[in-house]
Amino acid sequence: MSDRPWYKHYDRGVPTTIDYPKVPLFQLLKDAAQKYPDRACTIFKGAVVTYKEMDEITDRIAAALVDMGVKKGDRVGIFMPNTPQFVMAYFGILKAGGVVVATNPLYTPPEIEYQANDAGVEIMFVMTNFYNTIKKAQPKTKIKKLIVTNIKEALPPALRLLFTLLREKKAGFRIEGGLAEGDIWFQDLLAKYAGASRPGVDIGPDDTALFQYSGGTTGISKAAVATHFNVLANTFQMKAWMPGLEEGKEIVLMAIPLFHVYGMVAGMLFGIASGASLVMVPNARDIPDVLASIQKYKPTIFPGVPTLYNAINNRPEVQSGKVSLQSIKACVSGSAPLMRETKETFERLSGGKLFEGYGLSEAPTATHCNPLNGINKTGSIGLPLPDVDAKIISLDDGETEMPVGEIGELVLRGPQVMKGYHNMPTETANALRTLKDDHVWLFTGDIARMDEDGYFYIVDRKKELIKPGGFQVWPREVEEVLISHPKVLEAAVAGIPDPYRGETVKAWIVPKPGETVTEEELKAFCKERLAAYKVPTHYEFRSELPKTTVGKILRRELVRQHKEAAGQQ
Repeated sequence: MSDRPWYKHYDRGVPTTIDYPKVPLFQLLKDAAQKYPDRACTIFKGAVVTYKEMDEITDRIAAALVDMGVKKGDRVGIFMPNTPQFVMAYFGILKAGGVVVATNPLYTPPEIEYQANDAGVEIMFVMTNFYNTIKKAQPKTKIKKLIVTNIKEALPPALRLLFTLLREKKAGFRIEGGLAEGDIWFQDLLAKYAGASRPGVDIGPDDTALFQYSGGTTGISKAAVATHFNVLANTFQMKAWMPGLEEGKEIVLMAIPLFHVYGMVAGMLFGIASGASLVMVPNARDIPDVLASIQKYKPTIFPGVPTLYNAINNRPEVQSGKVSLQSIKACVSGSAPLMRETKETFERLSGGKLFEGYGLSEAPTATHCNPLNGINKTGSIGLPLPDVDAKIISLDDGETEMPVGEIGELVLRGPQVMKGYHNMPTETANALRTLKDDHVWLFTGDIARMDEDGYFYIVDRKKELIKPGGFQVWPREVEEVLISHPKVLEAAVAGIPDPYRGETVKAWIVPKPGETVTEEELKAFCKERLAAYKVPTHYEFRSELPKTTVGKILRRELVRQHKEAAGQQ
């Protein structure tokens, strides 16, 4: 590893090291507003918010938050899809000295309760269609105030009127009876603080910017704590990886969720650092809307996940050429393995490059990427980004570096690696370890190998994390819900291959003696307690589960048996 063989395969113009500015993260927005004041920062259904407007709006939000009592280091939540308001809330929180806690808007009240309590969130930005969900969770949390926005506030006037008349109530965006006492409308807040400038909170690069929730081997969701510098460094690494970009001229299709660190950094922050326009897509599963946005706004950069590219590849209007993908120059694919067929089909249809990368919440997103113009090796996550060191460590002793081609745990270090996990010293010590070279390395929990050219390949997941369509599902969390069902004695959950999502969730169930339970019962039970993507899609009922001598259920053996029965081995 010492000679870093990957450097030889960097595209021309990609540096091996970067001089990162020592500034807070929101400086990216301020710089873009200085350079490109009248350029669209966000575009949503035809409505434009310029960089100058975005900078001013976020100053007002910051002033409001400070007046509400937000102090440096306080955590503030965001619970909304990809809309201009997400970007506004994000930078408003940072400018106030707050820490962003972006929560998946598909979460159920129990999931919200855990995350809000763990982070200590007292103020949360929320979209009206999720208001009642948050209100159900609120009594068991420290949340004191919700700042509430309606999606129609981001629409152009004509569409806003149509939405109010035809869709607002039906789609669940109207709050009957108004807001509860203590809550405030986003628009009222902006009006009250019109003309306000950013409060004079002293924020440096080493201050905390982000709590990004991640899973682990225990199944307990952990907050990876990232500084302003960590997130800014990763943004600059992503920007440097695409040397052919034209500053102030690119258009980024923002279809991957902003609550996920991948969309947040590789999409939103990368775009703002490049002076690009962000075309906001609230629901990436709405493929007609994704295609309409491509047709209308001609994006040049499109970060995404394999299932999204695959869905686009299979649309008749794309295959026939009715919808053209020809504006797209570059797509970084992350969150799940990219199949060769998906890559080749998308590149043929678009004429652009689709290249796979790898990252994790603990670094706040990307650490490896295939080159934009150079060799993309099938099955490889690519090369370490500038300033990232990576190596493969023995699974036996957790210290010895493995030779080229040998399998071990992927460990890495770089300027984007987190400070640690919030309030979890043991988990932090397990993840961030000092090796014989006296450097602290992040142990990723992923089993991998490196070839002679410095390309890395993920072989397996040590964490047994399941990634249906790029989402994260932790088996134990789903198992705990299943075991709480009155008719279930034992449950095991694992990921099985799925041709569309890459992986899907399967549950193996042992009913209690004398009880009979159906798949339909369990699905309905899970849907009340888990986000939809965590609910198992396959169920197998058994009289017993394979276990170790100490009684631990062998998930891998269940997956092996499933594959064998399905002829997948």
